[in-house]
Amino acid sequence: MADPDRQHQLRGRLATASLGGTSYPQWEYEVTAGGRVRYLVDRTNRTVHLVYASPRHPRDTDR
Repeated sequence: MADPDRQHQLRGRLATASLGGTSYPQWEYEVTAGGRVRYLVDRTNRTVHLVYASPRHPRDTDR
């Protein structure tokens, strides 16, 4: 990864998200100044689930 400072686990109510009844840590990668990609990390199955991608900054982190 070119810039590891652009990637972080979300905090607060966004720190985890549920998929198929299982809760996973939710991470975000800052693609551009506003663009974001969010994904859930399933360490057990060594899988990443893409859950959000947008060219704009998500408003749910503004709260």
